[in-house]
Amino acid sequence: MMNKLRTGDEVIVISGKDRGKTGTITKFLANNKCEVAGIKIVKKHQKPNPQANIQGGILEKESPIHVSNIAIYNKKTKKADKVKIEVNEKLKKRIFKSDGKEIK
Repeated sequence: MMNKLRTGDEVIVISGKDRGKTGTITKFLANNKCEVAGIKIVKKHQKPNPQANIQGGILEKESPIHVSNIAIYNKKTKKADKVKIEVNEKLKKRIFKSDGKEIK
């Protein structure tokens, strides 16, 4: 089975507090969640740990977002788009539904 979204894809948030922002997928996690660069930034209170050489304080980090709240971003149309998987002889390609161009 081919995934419609992959690490490194440019996506746009379609639902939530960061709606309308764009970013790149940095990694996928379990339960259909992924981390997107610059999206859903939360503050984490970190306790100092001298053994691991970690300084304490308030850190900002990216929190996972569910894949149903993001859509692939088409740079040509500057809008969210859907992905169509086209099957040729032994090859599968991801294609934008709106203009039929291949996703790279």
